[in-house]
This record gives sequence, C-alpha cells and structure tokens, in this order.
Amino acid sequence: MSGFRYYDGFLRDAFLKGKAEAKAEGLAEAVVLVLEARGVVVDGRQRARIEACGDLEQLDVWLVRAALATNADEVFEQG
Repeated sequence: MSGFRYYDGFLRDAFLKGKAEAKAEGLAEAVVLVLEARGVVVDGRQRARIEACGDLEQLDVWLVRAALATNADEVFEQG
C-alpha cells in the first residue's frame, strides 16, 4: 500500500511541477507580447532571457514593467 502513496506523491509532484512550468511559459509569453504590442523591440538576447526564466515572481515583476517600459532593457532594470 505504501508504494501507491509514493506513486501518488510522485504524480502529484510531477503535476505541480508541470503546472508551474506552464504558468512560467505563459507569463514569459505575456511579457514579450505586451512589449511587442506596445511597439517595444525585443531582441533575441532579451527574448531568450525572458523565455528561460522559470521564476514566477520575477516574471510577474517583468510583466508589470513591460506594461510601462519604453524599451526592453527597462524590464530588466533592478530596483
């Protein structure tokens, strides 16, 4: 019976990890879309940095900044 509990935990953990990865992917896409919709040019290096980020809190910050940025570098500024 304990083998089933481990398996259930494994599936739950895999599901939650996949869910977090999907959310990060969606937020990264939103950051780029907001910038592009506002006419802000996103170069390949910037796009790669955004798409590689898996930190949901950081992506949330970048999304808010993207809504206000006049250039893509402003999204990554500290402070």
